[in-house]
Amino acid sequence: MEKMTSVLVTGYSKAPQGTSMYEVYRHAGIVLEVEVDTHKILDVEFTMVAELTKNFFKKIVVGYSLEDGLDNLIDRIKECYFAPSQQAIIVALQSANQRYWEYVKLNQNN
Repeated sequence: MEKMTSVLVTGYSKAPQGTSMYEVYRHAGIVLEVEVDTHKILDVEFTMVAELTKNFFKKIVVGYSLEDGLDNLIDRIKECYFAPSQQAIIVALQSANQRYWEYVKLNQNN
């Protein structure tokens, strides 16, 4: 079997009440496919209701290297996405990022 060059990591946070995200999912979730050698995000999925929002976020996130830290990516989200769920998405992204780096650290010794 061929060795995978990417991993999936997830992150979640509580969705803000009164939003469609809260009514449908109760949480904000993100799934990142990250290439381990480059730490670049290859693909992303969000627990968002509107396809336009999902596609918009995909344009923002795909291709970003987690090795660069999250500050620039978070700034970009804050500049482009004005909705009540903005902070919930950022927290979910931070959670997924943390999980990714825990995976990398754990597997450096293997």
